[in-house]
Amino acid sequence: MEPTIFQEKLAERGVTLTAGQMGQFEKYYTMLVEWNEKINLTAITEKGDVYEKHFFDSISASFFFDFSKVETLIDIGAGAGFPSLPIKIIYPHLRVTIVDSLNKRITFLQQLAQELGLQDVACVHGRAEELGINPQYRDRFDVVTARAVARLNILSEFCLPFAKAGGVFLVLKGADASNELDEAKKAIKTLGGKTEKMESFQLPNEQSERSIILIHKLFQTPKGYPRKAGTPAKKPIV
Repeated sequence: MEPTIFQEKLAERGVTLTAGQMGQFEKYYTMLVEWNEKINLTAITEKGDVYEKHFFDSISASFFFDFSKVETLIDIGAGAGFPSLPIKIIYPHLRVTIVDSLNKRITFLQQLAQELGLQDVACVHGRAEELGINPQYRDRFDVVTARAVARLNILSEFCLPFAKAGGVFLVLKGADASNELDEAKKAIKTLGGKTEKMESFQLPNEQSERSIILIHKLFQTPKGYPRKAGTPAKKPIV
C-alpha cells in the first residue's frame, strides 16, 4: 500500500489526512526502519506493508470508535507504538500513555514522539500487572488499547484495570477473534467489563481479516486484579 493509497483508503472511511500528518507518517516509517536495525521493533519493514499492516491497521480502531469524544488513552504493550501513535497523529488532542516492558523500546518511542512533534505522550517502562495496581494508573483512562499482545482472557487482566468506570477497552485482533472472545467471557465480566460489539473488516490490499472488539468498563476492577506478574499468563481466568 503506497502512501497515496493509504491516504485514499482512509478518506473512504472518513479519515482525512493533512499534508502535515502525511509527513509525520513518513518520518515515523523512516525512524522505524532505522531503529529496527538496532533493536527488534518489527518483522515488517517494507514500506507498503508498514503503511497497511501497521499504520492503517492501527487507525482502523477509529472506524468503529469516535476518539474525538475522549481525552485519555493508554496503550498496553505498544512495542513500536501501535496502535496508539498512529491514532495520536490523527487525533492530536489525545493525552496518550504508552506502556512497554522493554526499556529500549521506550527510548525509541520517546525519541519518535519528540521527532514527530507529538505533545502529551508519556512513555512508561513497566509491566501491566505492576502498573495496573498503581493508583497513578488504575481506573484512570477513557480508553485502553492493545494490539497483538496476548490472548483476550489474559489481555483483559492486563488492560481492564486501567480503564475508568464508563471507559472502554479497545482490542485489535486478527481473524480468530470470536473464539478468543468466547474464551474471555468470564475474565471480562470478572474484571468489570461488558462486551459491546465486535467488528470485522479486511485490510484493503492484503485482504487479511482484522477484528476490533469494544468492551465497556461497567465497574471498577475488583481488588486482587491484576494478579502478580506472570500469573495471568500461567493461570488465565477461565
